[in-house]
Amino acid sequence: MRPSETLRKKKSVKTIVSRKLSEIMAIADSEGLLQGERTQVVRGRMPKALVLRAKKQSGINSDTKLLEVALANLAVQDNYVDWLLSRSGTIDPEVDLEF
Repeated sequence: MRPSETLRKKKSVKTIVSRKLSEIMAIADSEGLLQGERTQVVRGRMPKALVLRAKKQSGINSDTKLLEVALANLAVQDNYVDWLLSRSGTIDPEVDLEF
């Protein structure tokens, strides 16, 4: 792969990540999760490599913003996959399976 192709690919991945994070924050905002005073303090010690990778992947430099986006991502996540997998092997007895 040529250097220009690699750079283009990296830019498109960053654009996708940025768009996804923007959508997550928009959903959190529309659900009222970002409203009100910012009074809750959240602290924790994290492995440096984890924080650096998360910042690099997200393009976020602020620790506070990084935590906010991470919490919003957890708060608004779509649980459809988990629900679907939990249904594995279950069929309603009322379902007609004859062809």
